[in-house]
Formats: sequence, structure tokens, C-alpha cells
Amino acid sequence: MRRVALRTGVRWKISVAIAAVGALIAVTLSLVVHNSARVSMLDNAREVQMERLLFAQRMYEGSKPKEPRFGTKINDPMLPPQLDQLMRDKRRGTFVQEHRHGGPPDVWAAVPLANGDVLSLHIPFADRSAAIMKDLDRALIIGSVSVVVGGCALGVLIGGQLSRRLRKAAAAAGKVAQGNTDVRVRHAIGGVVRDETDELARAVDALTDALQERIEAERRVTADIAHELRTPVTGLLTAAELLPPGRPTELVRDRAQAMRTLVEDVLEVARLDSASERAELQEIALGEFVERRVRALDPAVAVHVVHESWVSTDPRRLERILGNLLANAAKHGRPGVEVTVEGRVVRVRDHGPGFPEALLREGPSRFRTGASDRAGQGHGLGLTIAAGQARVLGARLTFRNAAPEGTPEGAGGAIAVLWLPDHAPTNTGSFPMISFPD
Repeated sequence: MRRVALRTGVRWKISVAIAAVGALIAVTLSLVVHNSARVSMLDNAREVQMERLLFAQRMYEGSKPKEPRFGTKINDPMLPPQLDQLMRDKRRGTFVQEHRHGGPPDVWAAVPLANGDVLSLHIPFADRSAAIMKDLDRALIIGSVSVVVGGCALGVLIGGQLSRRLRKAAAAAGKVAQGNTDVRVRHAIGGVVRDETDELARAVDALTDALQERIEAERRVTADIAHELRTPVTGLLTAAELLPPGRPTELVRDRAQAMRTLVEDVLEVARLDSASERAELQEIALGEFVERRVRALDPAVAVHVVHESWVSTDPRRLERILGNLLANAAKHGRPGVEVTVEGRVVRVRDHGPGFPEALLREGPSRFRTGASDRAGQGHGLGLTIAAGQARVLGARLTFRNAAPEGTPEGAGGAIAVLWLPDHAPTNTGSFPMISFPD
């Protein structure tokens, strides 16, 4: 059987806990107070009953003829067995007799007389005392309900503050996960009160700093290695040009050129990761620009301009994005590549097997092509560079498949969509608020 996970907020958990504890304490104290008050009233009624009986005894013994007065009786057959046993022991006493059918109990008092008779008196528990108990019970119920309601309100207040701090921490951590490493969780939660959330924030910030330092160190190492390789690779290309014509020479030139391209791509990725790149903006007609550049890159690609739009962007970076998307479609897709321009949206589609699930789930990753059958056909840098250049433009690059797996050949394909923003990034690198359609 599958367990159903119930998701509740911290606010309501704390409220329920405080309300439950408050209700338990209120009910316990109410029962203690109720029983103590009832016992005290009954003890007082028994003392009063005994004083009345002793007064009636004096009146009985001093009168002639001897007659019981004030409601007393001689040898009452209804005398409770407990008092009857006391009378046999020549001891006076009182007793509270409860009734099975409910109602106020009877308060008994009995004393043994010198002649062996028993003088007794019993009356119901006073109506006034019963009314006092009812008022007390009503007050205890109102107080208990007030305690529970107050506990709930206090729990909502305390839990709400804790929940807000946790939500702010989660939002800040989400921004860090999206790449905004300038955000600090401890600054986001703020507040005067210090609790465990501050410890969590410090731990997350320390993890972010350590991760950022590691990423920066890896980026520097990668950039340094690629930079150091540029000179020998350039020399290798120059030396290859001096080799005599022939098949071996072509292979050497091809591999040397591939190595040079790889080194340049790695350097470009390092520059994009450093967030130091800035867009050089120009106003261009997007449809005309895309059609002209695509024709130059690959005349076999079909270009459809559905709606023309003028945009402020960096033409060089936009061309770089288009070139990488078309190269990826040519390398991993099938013929029939299409480019569609609709307003500020550019779509590149092929009719191949589609993007790997890992790429759709996690986005482009360097040195990973996503499929074992692509070994030796790329380094996973093309889409990574395209995504990085899109970020410099303030745009968004998304990936999806035209149809799920199992569709007939030619019905699927990979679709890369470039969403250009309404407002381009400034030359200082700041980005205005950008909204994208769903």
C-alpha cells in the first residue's frame, strides 16, 4: 500500500501543539478546581448540618415531653449503613448520600442518644450551592475555551513568524540555486530574534561561499589551461600547413583545427561563466537578420518569418547562438531543419530523435552530449555557449521535443526556442525586469 503524505505548514503544527497543550492543562485544572470546590462545599454543608443536629439534640434533651424538632428524626429507617455503623460504635458523624438517578445529594448528620436511640437529620444539598457550582463550571468552560483560542492565536503568530523566515530562506536559497550567488540567506531572513533558522542560514551561506569558490577555482583553471593551449595549438596548425599534401596531412590539419575550436570554445565558456561579458546593442529587424545569417550559415535550412519585429540586441552574439543551434541540429538531428521567427521568438527545429532527457531536465552541460551513440561527435559546449550568450543578451533559451518517444520517424524532433526580451540589457551589464510568455 502506498502511504499518503500529508503536507502541513509549520504554523499550523505549532498552533495545534499549543492548542492541544493548552486544552489539556485547562481541562486538568478545571477538573481539579471543580472537584476541590465541590468537596469544600460539601464539607462546609456537613459541618453546618452537624451544628444544626447538635442544636436540635440540646433542644430535644431539654424539652418535656421529648420531641424531635427542626426536621430531625428518631431512629430513621432511611439512615445510611455507614452512619448506622457509627451509631453502634457510639460515635456521631455526617455522610453525603449520592443518588443513582442524579440530582443534588443528601447531607446526613446523626448522633447517638443516652438511651440508645439515634437522632438524625438529612436535607438535600442546598440549591444555592448547586447554583454556585453551575456558575463555577460555566466559568471554567469559558476559561478553558479562551485558553485554547488564545493558544491557537499565539501558535499562529509564532508559527507565522517562523514560517515566513523559512519561506524567505527557501526563496533566497532558490535564487542561489539559479546562479545568483550574491544573495545571502541570513540577509534575506533578517529580523531581531535569533533562532535555529539563523544557524540554517549561516550553514547555507557557508555552503554557497564554498561552492562559489570551488566553481571560480575550476573556471580559472579551465581558462588558464585553455589559454596556455592556444599557443601550441596555433603552432601545430601552422606546422600542419607546411606538411606535404596527402591524406595524413589532411587528418593532422583536421584534428589540429578541431583542437583549436575546442580551446576557443572552452575560453568562451570561461568568459561567459565569469559574468564579465557585455552586450553591444544595435537595433535590427529580427526576421531579416535571422534569414540573412541562416542563409549564410546553411542555405538548406528553411526560414519562415511569421511576424517581423525590431529588437535591440547584440548581432554578433545572436549570430553565435544561431550558428550553435544550427550546428547542433545538423550534427544530432535529421535533414529538414526549420527556423521560424515570430515577433521576438526564434525557433530552431530538426526532425531527429530529439533532445536527451537529461538535457531537458537539467539544461545544457559542458562535455556531455547526452547519449552514448554520440561519442566522438561533440563536447557538449555548443548548447552551453548558446545558453550563456542568451543570458548575456537578457534572453532565455529553452529546449523541448516536438513529440514523445515512440512516435513515427519524422514526426518528432528537437525544438530550441530563443525568447528575446522586451528590453535589452544595458551596457553596464544590469538587466531590467523581463517577463516571458508561458
